[in-house]
Amino acid sequence: MRILLVEDDPLLSDSTARALRSQGWVVDCTERGEPVAVSVRQDPYDLLILDVGLAGIDGFETLRRVRAQGSDLPVLMLTARDAIEDRVRGLESGADDYLVKPFALSELVARSRALVRRNQARGGSVLSLGNLRMDLEARRAYIGEQELALAGREWSILQFMLSRTGKIVAKEQIIAAISNWDGTTSDNAIEVHVSRLRSKLEPAGLKIRTIRGFGYLLEEA
Repeated sequence: MRILLVEDDPLLSDSTARALRSQGWVVDCTERGEPVAVSVRQDPYDLLILDVGLAGIDGFETLRRVRAQGSDLPVLMLTARDAIEDRVRGLESGADDYLVKPFALSELVARSRALVRRNQARGGSVLSLGNLRMDLEARRAYIGEQELALAGREWSILQFMLSRTGKIVAKEQIIAAISNWDGTTSDNAIEVHVSRLRSKLEPAGLKIRTIRGFGYLLEEA
């Protein structure tokens, strides 16, 4: 799971990010709302955690811009304001949930997990192309009726590419999507994983084509 955390209090941002990363999630942090709409359009986030009281444009305006471009990304709003009017405004602006400061980090983690699970259920938990099917909830993949054995990174890369069928994905995008919070993935490692996936996907009639200078394209052979 990849999360964008927008919080301008350094101490709270750091503690929140550490709590989320302790779950094995990838967390990107920013203290301003201006770049958020572009970030969620370009990068594969699963959740936006958004503080209301930001310098520059506030959380409400940031959320308005995100929703104005058609994004249905789950949004959890954080605020020190406990007035009912602010909660209502946040929900009416398109937030999916609302958490008032100070909050327990365990509750933040639980709400984050619930929002992503709810969004996945709404959008479907099965990805498919040709004879290949990935059941995201069960974390099992099949070619026809035959189960496909995938290592952890292979699963993550294939899921990322399959969710973007017909689009070229750059190595940098794959690295950003699958890197764990406590480490990074190199270009060479991506090439090795992609090479192994190519061999495993051949029976499904699928190929991963290298587009020089751009990245990879998953398509039917």
